[in-house]
Amino acid sequence: MSRNDLTKRNPCIGFIESSSIARGIEATDSMLKMAEVELLMTTIIPRGKYLIMIGGNVADVESALRAGLASAGETVLDHFIIQNVHPELPDAIKGRVKVDHIEAIGIIETKEVAPAIYAGDAAVKAANITLIEARNQPGGKGLVVLTGEVGAVRTAVAAGAASIKKEGMLVAQIVIPYAHPELRKSLF
Repeated sequence: MSRNDLTKRNPCIGFIESSSIARGIEATDSMLKMAEVELLMTTIIPRGKYLIMIGGNVADVESALRAGLASAGETVLDHFIIQNVHPELPDAIKGRVKVDHIEAIGIIETKEVAPAIYAGDAAVKAANITLIEARNQPGGKGLVVLTGEVGAVRTAVAAGAASIKKEGMLVAQIVIPYAHPELRKSLF
């Protein structure tokens, strides 16, 4: 299935990051029982956190997310809903997207995973860039990596960082205008 099919079927995504694996699994079940949503991802990440991502129409995702939040309770670290998901976001969440040419590199690092995914969507909507990844990293942090023309990367990184509303979640925002070829090899 192409990413365009995925975003047509799921114009909205909901995301919960829980500090408990067991409560995260319970929340997933609650979400799926509450509304007609598609389970797009669940994963356990370091430090015993559990990530849940669902997709569907806005009303169903909102309803399912409310049920998941109630079920996960005090273990919720973060959550969000993104309407009109950018077509590049699903692939960037699942893994590193291959790119043919890299000019500037933009990086947004977050303390948790949820803000990185949200920032990735905001970044790719703000400028003509390619989203390489927006996902969890070792230690349970979130990382957004993107590339494009220098000005577009600056705009995208600024927009992504500005979308992080929770105090203390942004660890770093970096723009490397013309990455050294050896650095590009190590990153991609």
